[in-house]
Amino acid sequence: MLWLLWIAGIGLLSACAALPPAQLATDAKPSAALTAAPLYNVSFNSVLALPVKNQGMKLAYGTAALQFGLLSLPATQSGTKPPLVIFVHGGCWLNAYDVAHSKALSQALTEAGYAVWSLEYRRVGDEGGGWPGSFNDIVQGINYAQAQFEQYGVDVNRIALMGHSAGGQLALLAGKELAGEKLAGDKKPAPIQAVIGLAAITDMASYAKGSNSCQSVTAKFIGASPEQAPALYQDASPSLHKAHPNTLLLQGSADSIVPATQATDSGIPYLMVEKAGHFDWIHPQSAAYPQLILTLQELLPL
Repeated sequence: MLWLLWIAGIGLLSACAALPPAQLATDAKPSAALTAAPLYNVSFNSVLALPVKNQGMKLAYGTAALQFGLLSLPATQSGTKPPLVIFVHGGCWLNAYDVAHSKALSQALTEAGYAVWSLEYRRVGDEGGGWPGSFNDIVQGINYAQAQFEQYGVDVNRIALMGHSAGGQLALLAGKELAGEKLAGDKKPAPIQAVIGLAAITDMASYAKGSNSCQSVTAKFIGASPEQAPALYQDASPSLHKAHPNTLLLQGSADSIVPATQATDSGIPYLMVEKAGHFDWIHPQSAAYPQLILTLQELLPL
């Protein structure tokens, strides 16, 4: 059904509004790019093992050591400026997991024609990391890209914000409609065209009640339990704020780190992909990856 809607020219978001997301995922036609043995539920280590040639340019958006991003540019085409994907990596908000595991995804997205600004930021275990420091870093990184990247031939008026897992929580909040952030010199920032959450955490209080290794970090990230600081958990929960009007969540049914309810109960448009695991979204050879590309091309056309 999703494939037919795509061919007919009906957008993903309108399709999600018209049909139950579970039906969309079940009926989705696999991409012709998939191999005879598509990859499902890949491991974190398999993502790290992917070969990466394009490491990206390291650019600082702040004065702290971890306030930088990696800018990857596609092959230049005369007379065209590529749109920009600002990517926020996950890793349970912990400083043990850094921007390195986003490099294979950035390379694949540049090969598809997008410029990619993959943000590093201060996390739990870093001075200034946690809530709200990590979020403030993401906003600062976005503002830097909007102000500076025109000099690199990037179309700063066409930007999608994308985040995975804990990075999805930060990206969804940064992309919300009434963020109210401004650039230096009171220059109004270019609008974000779309926001995509990949296995994103949307409800911090319910996530904190879980028992897996990532869920157990939530209180460390916030600095308190949901019972101790309910207002902080509300502030940090994307599902409790008005989302950017072009927001879509991509969630795998086989995700054991972020429960499917973080998408299905969020009130945010979502697409459930059967058999996809937590790390499939950032592994360009997975069966789920073509759905990410289709979504991006729909929300931020080249």
